[in-house]
Parts: sequence; C-alpha cells; structure tokens
Amino acid sequence: MYIRVPFLDLKSHHASLHDEFDRAIRAVIDSSAFAGGPFVEKFEQDFASYCGSQHAIGVGSGTEALWLSLLACDIGPGDEVITVANTFMATAEAITYCGARPVFVDVDERTYTMDPAGLEEALSSRTKAIIPVHLFGQSADMDPVLEFARKHDLFVIEDAAQAHGAKYKDRKAGTLGNTGCFSFYPGKNLGAFGEAGAIVTDSSELQEKIRILRDHGQVRKYRHTAIGWNCRMDGIQAAILSVKLQHLESWNSLRRAHALQYNQAFAGVDEVITPLEAPYARHVYHIYAIRVQERDEVMWFLKEKGIQCGIHYPIPVHLQEAYQSLGYKKGDLPRSEQTALEFISLPMFPELTETQVNMVALGVKEAILTGAMV
Repeated sequence: MYIRVPFLDLKSHHASLHDEFDRAIRAVIDSSAFAGGPFVEKFEQDFASYCGSQHAIGVGSGTEALWLSLLACDIGPGDEVITVANTFMATAEAITYCGARPVFVDVDERTYTMDPAGLEEALSSRTKAIIPVHLFGQSADMDPVLEFARKHDLFVIEDAAQAHGAKYKDRKAGTLGNTGCFSFYPGKNLGAFGEAGAIVTDSSELQEKIRILRDHGQVRKYRHTAIGWNCRMDGIQAAILSVKLQHLESWNSLRRAHALQYNQAFAGVDEVITPLEAPYARHVYHIYAIRVQERDEVMWFLKEKGIQCGIHYPIPVHLQEAYQSLGYKKGDLPRSEQTALEFISLPMFPELTETQVNMVALGVKEAILTGAMV
C-alpha cells in the first residue's frame, strides 16, 4: 500500500507559522517600507550573525548575488572565472553577464563538488576568480581551493545557494571566500515568498561596493558614483525571512534525520549510491540525490506509485545549447556528465514523515527488484 509523497510541500512547511507571517507582513504594510528599509536591514544583521560574517547584503535573487559579487571584484570583459558545470545555469550566467568567460572543471565523483585537482589545468593569465558551488547542501572542499586562490591572487566567490547552514569544518558555508552568495528561492532550506538573495562578506570594501551597485550605483539619493542596477531586496521578503531564519537550524536537523533514514534504508543495496557526507562537512541536504542506472525507468516506476522526484541537473552547463560557443564537448568533464545521467532527487523537506521516507525507499528498492533497471 503506497501513499502519495510530494517532492516538496511548502504548504505543510508554512502551516505552523501563518500567524507570524501575518504579523510580519502587516508590519511592512503599516510602515510602507516595501523596497529596502528597516526590515531588510534587520534581516541583513540577523543573517550575518547566523553565518558568522561581518556583513550581509540583501538582494533580489541568488543570481544577482553572484553577479554583484563578480562586479564588485572588478571581473569584466576578457577575464575568466573557473567554476563547475553540474550546477544551475545561474552560476555561469552571472559570469557571462559580467562580460567574462566561464571555465569549467570537473567534480569529485562522490561529493559532486569542485575537484581542486582540476584548477591548475584551468588556470590562465586571464583567470581572475573561482566560484566553487556547495551543491545539494554540502560545502566544496575549500582549503585547497583557497590555497590555490592565494597562490595565484584570485578571488573566491562561494555559490552557497543550496547551503544555508552547511559547514566546512567549523565555519558556515559562504564565509570562507571573499563573498558567499545565497538564494532564498521558495524551495530552499531558507526560502522567501518569492525571489530574494543575499551576499555575505567580511570585506568592508566589497560590501560597500555591492550596496552601491545594488541601488543604481547610488551612494545617496541621486548621487551615482557607479553604473549599477536595481537589485534591492523587498521589505516583505526580508520580514518573512527574518521569521523563518529562527527555525532554520531545526529544519536542517530534520533534513539530516531524513537523510540518515534514507541512508539506513538503502544500506546494502549496491544498485543505489547514496550521498556522501564528507569528513570536513556538515551536510544540510537541500537535495537528497541518489545515483542509479536506468534513471528514467526508476523515476517512471516511482511516479506510478505516487512518489514525486526530480533531477538536479540533467544537462551539465558546459553541454547546454546556450554555451555552445565555449567549445566544450561530451567527454570533457566525464564525472559531471556521468553523474548527471544517474541522479534522482528524492523527496526532501523538513515535514516529511518516517512513513513517507520509508515509502520512497521501498519504492526505489522495488523498482530495482522488479526489473525497472534491467
């Protein structure tokens, strides 16, 4: 007997906080502080404190966080930025919209994050920055990345869009490089009621440049010292995020408990490769991605049983049509390409029940046993 298991359930996620959300939104309406203002400033202070960073700057999306970070580091036409291809398109788009060129390196086969061994070959005289991606909720191996960056005088911009509360050793993801970039898209571990993002940094110089760039290049009203853009965070999104930030640690703990239950359910099932939590990491499981052969058949089987799943990400960025001009081809990043063929993202959200996790695991194992993978 199967029960329906959604991939994500934001209605359940928000149910217990309706009264707090109502009060927060009403406070914004009563103050008319809709774009920037005190609610954004409060969230910035709270989020910087949570991350253990000197500064946080609220922006309109995680994509804008990456883009403004690159601009603040003076990345522009003729420059190159090293990153990975198994990520959402925004990582590379931000580089392109600065006028720079993304250069892709392969990933570690088990953590799915940047393999620092590929940095030397990717380096050129035009390289100005590295963007490691903390994929699925686990930090990249930052020490060798930072060491390489120091050796070659490169900026490090962390794509922490999926890593709210994740740790690298004893530090929060996003606080090790020059800047850390977060998305608060609704389905994230810390999600807004629409689009929002933030940048954290310990650099007073970078935070000042970013604040100016996000507000049309203004140092004060109608005084423009740079050509910027409108990347401000909305007051309502900031107020909602301030409410939800108070619960992030407990939600992450629930995600980790669900991941442990999945891991135990798949123990001894050789056909399923479960996520590896690296020794240096505290994984927060924004995505719980297993790897299987014959992925499409398994997903079809699960769908028939009422179990919703996803794929993150089916086509690596270097093979996307939009980036044909870069000249990459199949086989250039073999680990990124192989894992992209095998990933299935299973349901993962704090409100999952033990019964639902068991149903999902049972469905995957039944797919294997009944020959969906033959």
